[in-house]
Amino acid sequence: MRRVRGDCEAMLLALDAAKNGEGHTRPNPPVGAVVVKGGRVIGVGWHARCGGDHAEVAALKDAARRGKSVRGASLYVTLEPCSRPGRVGACTDAIAAAKIARVVYAIPDPNPSNRGRAKRVLAKAGIDCSCLRDADATRLAKRLVAPFAKHVTTGMPYVTVKVAMSLDGRICDVMGDAKWISSASARRITGMERLRADAIMVGAETVRRDDPSLLPHEGSNPDLVRVVVSRSGKLPRDARIFTDGAPNRTLVCDDARKALETLGKAGIMHVLCEGGLCLARFLADEGLVDEWISVLSPVAIGSRPVSAPAKFKRAAVANVPDGDVIVRCESLHPSNG
Repeated sequence: MRRVRGDCEAMLLALDAAKNGEGHTRPNPPVGAVVVKGGRVIGVGWHARCGGDHAEVAALKDAARRGKSVRGASLYVTLEPCSRPGRVGACTDAIAAAKIARVVYAIPDPNPSNRGRAKRVLAKAGIDCSCLRDADATRLAKRLVAPFAKHVTTGMPYVTVKVAMSLDGRICDVMGDAKWISSASARRITGMERLRADAIMVGAETVRRDDPSLLPHEGSNPDLVRVVVSRSGKLPRDARIFTDGAPNRTLVCDDARKALETLGKAGIMHVLCEGGLCLARFLADEGLVDEWISVLSPVAIGSRPVSAPAKFKRAAVANVPDGDVIVRCESLHPSNG
């Protein structure tokens, strides 16, 4: 088994494991966990979907399958363990029963009703429990559960708007065609966002003009819900979103805000908005955008801005071999629905 050097390295492995659950765990957060004993990882687990084992239990079971004793081991988990039974038993009960000696988590539970309880519950069982104080781990863990944190505190989904734009800020050409402003390399990279999201939202005109599938191209996300915002409801019945074998995963709504409210009530935590100038502008003007992903392509078309002036936090910038620049920015003032 892999040897780890310290808490931070162990937590990074747990964070990597947690990514396997993104887009599949709603209304629960994606969480990863590793069990370490004698400086070696003896179990790895993640929350795969709602109703299944939580990450902590999955990691303990993985260690058992490998014939490893977890008694006296340390458990690293990306989110404070749950301490109340829900669809499954409380993770703190499973941890105590396994005789784990030490629990380290990356960030507290954003759910106010659970925040801080795990440490108190585990302390009564004689188990040391602490929050890791590491800036990188904290940042990565918060990003993983940002949709859950938004949903559990407001009831609304976390909204990411992804746009490809020219150097002068246009997201379509003079004929209104938005296809292929970005390069194939940039589309492959940003297309991975569909694997992380619970739902993908576009405007009706995007369906009429581009006939997109809205499904991931770089993998599979059978849990992804497709949402089209159309005031008239008049969409081509032969569009791929209705004829590709997964029509039950396509919803048509007449208002974007109402659509988000409906999705939130259904447990949808993360909505990726990919298409439509009017839709992106409406979401921006209504203060509903939590994150922007912009692909800045090395072309100039003619200016037409997407949103009113606003400031954002720069989270990441990536250069693409074909000349594009991908910028991911988080809102300075996260939306509250």
